[in-house]
Amino acid sequence: MTSSRYDVAIVGGGVAGLAAASALAETGKRVVVLEARGELGGRATAFVDRETGELVDNGQHVLFGCYHETFAFLRRVGAEANVFVQPALEVPYLDANARRSVLKCPRLPSPLHLLGAILRWDALPWADRLRALRLAAPLLRARRNSMDAAPPHETVSQWLTRYGQQGRLREWLWEPLAVAALNQSPSEAAAAPFVRVLALMFGAERTDASLVLPATPLHQMYAWPARRYIESRGGLVRTHALARIRVAGDRVAGIDVRGEPVDAMAVIAAVPWFALPQLVTGDTTLLDRTLDAASRMPAKPIVTVNLWYDRPVMDDGFVGLPGRAMQWVFDKRQAFGERASHLSLVSSGADALVGMETDALVALAAREVAGAIPGARDAQLRHGTVIREKRATFSLAPGAPPRPPVETPVNGLFLAGDWIDTGLPGTIESAALAGHRAARTLSRAFSSPEP
Repeated sequence: MTSSRYDVAIVGGGVAGLAAASALAETGKRVVVLEARGELGGRATAFVDRETGELVDNGQHVLFGCYHETFAFLRRVGAEANVFVQPALEVPYLDANARRSVLKCPRLPSPLHLLGAILRWDALPWADRLRALRLAAPLLRARRNSMDAAPPHETVSQWLTRYGQQGRLREWLWEPLAVAALNQSPSEAAAAPFVRVLALMFGAERTDASLVLPATPLHQMYAWPARRYIESRGGLVRTHALARIRVAGDRVAGIDVRGEPVDAMAVIAAVPWFALPQLVTGDTTLLDRTLDAASRMPAKPIVTVNLWYDRPVMDDGFVGLPGRAMQWVFDKRQAFGERASHLSLVSSGADALVGMETDALVALAAREVAGAIPGARDAQLRHGTVIREKRATFSLAPGAPPRPPVETPVNGLFLAGDWIDTGLPGTIESAALAGHRAARTLSRAFSSPEP
């Protein structure tokens, strides 16, 4: 690497880093991606389960059709076929008595299709369905102006109460959606990022509200195609590359991988918030506020329990489990084609579960599956694993440390990642948006004439 000169070094091989790198490569920049781990993907990747030998995602990631930056990234690297997009939003639920109901959008233009879905949803009493109409005006305002989402001090719970959302509508739809999008209790999380997500779902296209599910293990979905794309354009993607960025006052003094210099004109730090303080070294005075905010950002966990049964137990690809500890269950067999049934159960905002023993979590998930899914009651549980992502996302509570922009006071240093100030929660879309924004900002900075 010492004999090669790159236009840009990107530290971090997750969604943000690969989105930035592929966008720069598309414009002719020669890039090098430096990933400390042995596999690309960051917090959206997969690993081999030791007992079954199957690839297992490190957590179930669900996208929406309104993730336009993510789809731009997938199209660029030729990976759009690696996800399944619902023709229209359709979400099955199983209540405490295992009764199935479906929230399904009719063939109406947006946003009438979402309101129509709620009005037709027989799981809700009519009073609850009609309450949904009260959100039309605030969501249309937020759609026109993202800054008009909600006051910064207001929580999701307070915002829902202000607009009269209560009863089963709130319990089954708005609060589970908020927990899934924000990875935090509605009573804790700020409303503004959630309202922005809802405004995107109420976008111009009917499919903006559709759920999008990976059809392959996560790193194969986007990271491998991104690597091929970057390297086909003269770039380099390197794993097991633990990097450090040396800063000297107002400039980047160098980039090293285990003491080996990397020659690049600029660098994008596309690492999680908790990794940034260890990534940059030297005279970081100009970055002190950003580093301090990053070090003070509280983390929020996600717990995923994977269960393998001796036979298929579900007809749906996924179902919502309102009122349970595990909020969603996904049948991975339908995506990956396993002979037996592999279920992935997800608990977002899992502060109460993350400290539980593995056996207890597997037993809890199996009980909830048996209680909700009749096909699982006579099936034999063959294997169970637990994935605890203790720092899956950052806290969105009012008063949390500020999120930085992509540009820094240090010449040649830019930031990317889902935690950058995109206005969105810590999602794949926020990461892709930050990566693209960093690439554009860097390109403009280096194309501007010297003063």
